[in-house]
Amino acid sequence: MKKLLRGLAGLVGFLLLWEVVVQVGLVDRTFTPPPSVVLRTVGDLLGDPEFIRDIVATMLAWLIAIAVAIAVGVPAGLLLGSVPALRTATASIVEFLRPIPITALVPLVLLVIGSGPEAKITLAVYASLWPIMFNTIYGMGEIDPVLMETARACGTSRFRILTSVALPQTAPFVFTGVRLSATISLIAVVSVEFLAGSQLGLGSFIIVASTGSVRFDLVLAGTVVAGVLGYLINEGLEQLGKRLFKWSSVDREAIA
Repeated sequence: MKKLLRGLAGLVGFLLLWEVVVQVGLVDRTFTPPPSVVLRTVGDLLGDPEFIRDIVATMLAWLIAIAVAIAVGVPAGLLLGSVPALRTATASIVEFLRPIPITALVPLVLLVIGSGPEAKITLAVYASLWPIMFNTIYGMGEIDPVLMETARACGTSRFRILTSVALPQTAPFVFTGVRLSATISLIAVVSVEFLAGSQLGLGSFIIVASTGSVRFDLVLAGTVVAGVLGYLINEGLEQLGKRLFKWSSVDREAIA
């Protein structure tokens, strides 16, 4: 409760400062409307079916992207974490691909895939894959070797060891990677919608509002909604992680 109150106090203080700065004329309210106007615009937009459709399009693409990233990143992390030779052989490729920003890949993806939903989903998967995979690899390194050796001594197959021994032990690390990737995926989806000129989505709404009118309250309202969605996703996953992994300090250590 104290954490929540401190967060709300900081938010209210920021909004008040923003309101005062605009009202006294330190910035042009045409390009930076006060929060009283922006929040009223947000309320109006939430009653607009077309804006709700944009939110649904963004969240659906986000959900598909994070699901695909988990489906690819967790098995890849388990495999690379359990086979050191394979991890070494692929290290140079992974380290080459991982730092490439998604903005640099937008033109290539648009040429190969097109500007439909597949483009933003593909780039969101690319951006969110790495935290999940690397957290899984790191979790594999934290497993007690005795557990793995005992399973091997009992004649357990490698696949059974990965699914029955390694995966449960690495679950807190995997979940931390998923929580980090969830917000990264949302940023990627909205960014690609903005850059690629998608027909639907919050990014598309923001770019249309910024070029088709002088109502910058619409631009800021769309940005606020995207920020709120990101906050709710992160906060929801953080609370879920605390409930699922009360016995683990992995998430707390990652936050610190």
